[in-house]
Amino acid sequence: MNICVFCSAYSLDDRYTAPAAEFARLLGEAGHTLVWGGSNAGLMGVLADGVRAAGGRLVGVLVELLAHKGYQGADELVMTRDIAERKAQLLMRADAIVVLVGGLGTLDEVTEVLELKKHGLHDKPVVLLDTEGFYDGLRAQLERMETEGFLPRPLGELVHFATTPAEVFEHLAKTGS
Repeated sequence: MNICVFCSAYSLDDRYTAPAAEFARLLGEAGHTLVWGGSNAGLMGVLADGVRAAGGRLVGVLVELLAHKGYQGADELVMTRDIAERKAQLLMRADAIVVLVGGLGTLDEVTEVLELKKHGLHDKPVVLLDTEGFYDGLRAQLERMETEGFLPRPLGELVHFATTPAEVFEHLAKTGS
């Protein structure tokens, strides 16, 4: 399976790095392909290193602006002109989307993927790994949107929140991905 992962390109505390490394190990050991932003920086680098060490395949999709941060050990590195093209390539190459902790770029990516799914433009599973309750606020906002009628589909059809890396893969197995 090609698993697209959105996450931070910043170096983070071990409470975020350790679950990302565990997720990477599980992904690689299962023989999946990581499709990610192609960077060697921060959590993206931790993820790629972990997948590579566990025997997984790496497909990076990097924007030209960040070419200097490209991961050198990728099996495939795709260069895009801008962030919009990068997001389109990431989604096109993915069988499933997993979101780890991240900042504004990650939030932009996950909201776009959910918006496209809401409109039926893809039906790939989307899972947020809610490490340390990082996405509690986003979950509360999405639940309010559902309750107040802003979502045409049930929230559970759009996204699944997981608390451990193992739970991410359990959910993906249930969805047939």
